Amino acid sequence: MAQIIDGKKIAAQYREKLKIEIEELKQNGITPGLAVVLVGNDSASQVYVRNKIKVCKELGIHSEQYNLPESATIEQLLETIDMLNKKATIHGILPQLPLPAHLDEREVIAAISPTKDVDAFNRQNVGAVMIGDYRFLPCTPAGIMELIHHTGIPVEGKNCVVVGRSNIVGKPMAMLLLHENGTVTICHSRTKDLPAVCRSADILICAIGRAKFFTADMIKPGAVVIDVGMNRDENGKLCGDVDYPACEPVAGYITPVPGGVGPMTIAMLMRNTVTAAQATIIK
Repeated sequence: MAQIIDGKKIAAQYREKLKIEIEELKQNGITPGLAVVLVGNDSASQVYVRNKIKVCKELGIHSEQYNLPESATIEQLLETIDMLNKKATIHGILPQLPLPAHLDEREVIAAISPTKDVDAFNRQNVGAVMIGDYRFLPCTPAGIMELIHHTGIPVEGKNCVVVGRSNIVGKPMAMLLLHENGTVTICHSRTKDLPAVCRSADILICAIGRAKFFTADMIKPGAVVIDVGMNRDENGKLCGDVDYPACEPVAGYITPVPGGVGPMTIAMLMRNTVTAAQATIIK
């Protein structure tokens, strides 16, 4: 039976450490500030935003929420971003993704100051992650690395398989594993014999957004299995990309859904916001 990697517990411990850093900032006259920009009325996005604002309040991070209508133009959104770039009390800017289809996410991300890009999606920050000289890490991959570290299993020398090649998770995830000397394979929809590749993984990252896709015969006995998926099953119940009941007896370590990667993603967003605020002292 696998040991459960409790993301809620680990995130709570991480937030306690952040509280100390935030208090030190406040003693220097700086309150970290995060602005979240929400366009439209997507229910899932509203839930994510509420969760982020809630954690900000818990930690003592100043938060501001900007709501734009579904019909907002790119010009309106860019004006909001520009205003926040110039606002001294805001250290991090987060446009809640996905944006409505008529808005170009790349243009919006490019408009955010790299020093306030706490999602680390701006090209400058993506490049910094690539070469290993970064201020911010993308939140989900950074959170996953924390979860892996808590298993006590070193990444160095391990066969690491990342299934999914998104700019948000898959690609930066591979880079972070590579920075810790893992031997990394990135899989996708064109990968030949995906089950065999997955079975070779000492560390398996599942990030394709397909409910219960990964079955027990795709898991190497004793492997670390990280489930990034957030889906609904046939009964409308939250589930991940991994068939948890089937895979849990085979894996050595496994994340649940919910309560695994999600809480750590938000914790890393707070980490980046605090880092951005700390940089204002260093200057």
